[in-house]
Amino acid sequence: MSTIPASELIINSRGAIYHLDCRPEEIAPTIITVGDPDRVSEVSKHFDSVEVKNQHREFVTHTGYLNKKRLTVVSTGIGTDNIDIVLNELDALVNIDFATRTIKENLTQLNIIRVGTSGSLQMNIPVDSFVVSTHGLGIDNLLNFYRLDNNEEEKQLVQSFVTQTQLHNNFAHPCIASASASLIKHFVDGFHHGITVTCPGFYGPQGRVLRLGLANPALIDNLTAFNFGQHRITNFEMETSAIYGLGNTLGHHCLSISAIVANRISKEFSKDGAATVENLIQKSLAIISSNL
Repeated sequence: MSTIPASELIINSRGAIYHLDCRPEEIAPTIITVGDPDRVSEVSKHFDSVEVKNQHREFVTHTGYLNKKRLTVVSTGIGTDNIDIVLNELDALVNIDFATRTIKENLTQLNIIRVGTSGSLQMNIPVDSFVVSTHGLGIDNLLNFYRLDNNEEEKQLVQSFVTQTQLHNNFAHPCIASASASLIKHFVDGFHHGITVTCPGFYGPQGRVLRLGLANPALIDNLTAFNFGQHRITNFEMETSAIYGLGNTLGHHCLSISAIVANRISKEFSKDGAATVENLIQKSLAIISSNL
C-alpha cells in the first residue's frame, strides 16, 4: 500500500494533524461540529467531564464524556472550504495510520452532527424553531472537486433544482448529498425536516442586498418555490452540503441540525438567538447521549 507524502498529510511535531492539532486518541467516535469557536465551550459545559482541549486558529476541539458516552465537539469556522479541512482531517485521524502514513485496512465510521444556525426559506418555519436537513444541496463549488456517487433520486432532485431555479451557466453546478438514515430517525419530534441549501457566502449568495446588485435577484423566491415530490427547501446556510457530501463519500454518518435565527420570507430575526441555540444544544445532546 502506498504511503501518503508529508506534503499531503501534514503531521506536526506532537503527532497531531495540522489544522485541528489533534492526535487520533484525542477525538471520540461521535463528533459535534459548530461554526463558532466560542460555541465549543457552550456545548462542552454540559459534559460530565472534559479530558481534551485543543485550539489552533479557528479550530477548537473539546473531548469528554456525557452520560458515559465519549463525545467530541469541534469548531469548523464558516463555510464549505473549512468543512473540507475538518472532514478530511477527522477522517484521517481515524482511518490513516500516522506512523506508516497508510490507509488502515479496517475503516472507522464516525457520527458527525452539525449543530448550527440557519435562515428559514418558508413562512411556516418560524424563527427560534429547529430544522433537520434531509439533504444538503450545495450551490458552492467544493463537491465538484470530488468524485461523488449520487443515487437516482438525488440525481433527479438536482436536475429538477437546476431546471426550476435556473442556477447554472454562470454558477457552479449544484451538488447534493443525503442525511444519514441511522441518525435522522432520532431527530423527529420538535424538528422540521427538509432540504438545506448550502451557499458560498452570506450576502449576495444568500440574496442579501447592501450596496451591490445581485446577478440572480429571484434567488430566494426560486428556492422557496422549489418542490420535488414531497421535498422542499426549508433553509439555507454555509456548511451542510459539504458535511454530507464528504462525510457520506468517506463512509461516515452525518446529520445537520439548525436553529432558525432568521426567516427570510417574513423578514424576521430572532430576538434571542443565543437562547435558541442553547435550547438546540441541550435538546441535541439529550438525544445524542441517549441514542447514539
